[in-house]
Amino acid sequence: MSATRAGMFVGLILGVAAAAGGLQGFFVALVLGVLGFVVGRVLDGELDVNQFVGRGRDR
Repeated sequence: MSATRAGMFVGLILGVAAAAGGLQGFFVALVLGVLGFVVGRVLDGELDVNQFVGRGRDR
């Protein structure tokens, strides 16, 4: 299992644990799942965060 999938899985599990149901719980799980997915992509080296914080371009 790649870090991307593991991160998404952990985010979803944390979302379900924090949510405990309802529409609000669904959105919490969704946001935490996406956050886990993004962290996993960064750890796998498939997403460069520097382009979002302004260090991606050579000056």
